[in-house]
Formats: sequence, structure tokens, C-alpha cells
Amino acid sequence: MLRKVVKVRLYPTPNQEVLLAQSFGYSRWWWNYALSKTIETYRETGFTLSQSALNVLLPGLKKELEWLGECYSQILQATTLNLTTAYKNFFAFRARKSRFKLKNGKQSIQYPQNVKVLDGAVKLPGNIGTVVAKIHRPIEGKIKTVTVSKTPSGKYSASILSKIDGENPATLTEGKVIGVDLGLTHFAMTYDGKKVSKYDNLRHLAKHEKNLKRKQQKLAKKQKGSNSKRK
Repeated sequence: MLRKVVKVRLYPTPNQEVLLAQSFGYSRWWWNYALSKTIETYRETGFTLSQSALNVLLPGLKKELEWLGECYSQILQATTLNLTTAYKNFFAFRARKSRFKLKNGKQSIQYPQNVKVLDGAVKLPGNIGTVVAKIHRPIEGKIKTVTVSKTPSGKYSASILSKIDGENPATLTEGKVIGVDLGLTHFAMTYDGKKVSKYDNLRHLAKHEKNLKRKQQKLAKKQKGSNSKRK
């Protein structure tokens, strides 16, 4: 299966902008709360909280914080998934450490299902409903997730991720496989299973070229046939 993302512009009504702002706020609050709990747990135990462990906290929080219960539940669950995935990528050295979200930065929410793409509109589940959209290309395959975002300048968009039939491009495996290690002493060292080859760092070459140029200039200043030139 192939994954494809199509980004479309959204044009919500004033009332929909209010509802989106509320949803952004709910998602942002839950991200920050869950991140704080995860950091606290890791400091005390050396382990992070799983997706299911975080989602278990939601029912109690919704009873304690009535406004949180107004949020479409799948938005909060998608936020949990994104946070735990970000932590996994961090520990696998594939991403930076997760940060707390700010109100003035880029805002986003994600819908894992039940989004419909219509003719010139995107229908979101929950209380937001059908939002006018500029769809410049057809949405192929089955929709997996839809991420609705708002930039600091006030522009709205939806990134629609879908899966379509087909195979991912095959990885080329012909020829040699060479390991490359970049360093400071040597620009690169390669290993093909039999031997190691070293390539000098370009900064050393530049240093030698500068030294050579200085000596050539010094030599050019000396008079032809003088004793100093013969030295």
C-alpha cells in the first residue's frame, strides 16, 4: 500500500473558527498535561507512559474538567498517539525531544477517522461540520487521517493522508554496500567489508593551500638570482 498526502486550504465560517480554536485548545492542553505526566513518570521510574496508560486518565479528567468533555474524543486520542509516537522516535534517535505546545504557535488537531471529502468541502466529525475547502486534486484511496492546522497568520488547512493500492518502490540492492563514517581528523572513512579507505578532511587541504600560497607570494617578492631566492 502507498501513502499519499494532499494538503487543501480550508475556509471556516466565523462560528467554525471559534469551534476550531476550542478544539486546538483542548488538544494543546491534553498534549501538555500528558507530556508533563510522561516526563514525571520517566524521572521517577525510568519508564514512559504508554498510549493506553495515558488514555485511561481521560475519563477522570473529563469529570473533573467539564470543558474537556466538550472535545471530540478521537481528537484527544489522536493527540495521545502522536505524543507516544514522538517519544518512541526520540528514544530511537529519529526525532528531537517533545516540547510543550504554545498558544501562539502553529495549532493542529488530528482526526483518525470519519472525515469525508465532498465537492469543494471537507466534512469533519463532531460539532464543526462541513468546512468549505479548495481541493486542487482528487483524493485517492482510503482516508486514514486528516490533520487540520492553523498558522500564526490565521490560515487554515487540512492535510489528508490516504492509502492507495500499489507497492512502494523497490530498494536497489545491486552493487556494493559501503559504510561511511564522517569525522574530524578524516573527512570520511569507508568500509566495504574488506578494507578501510581514508579521505582527508577538506579543512586540512585548505590549510595547506593557504600555507603554499603564502610561501609562493614570499618567493615572488625576492629578486631573481638573489642569494635569498637560492636558499
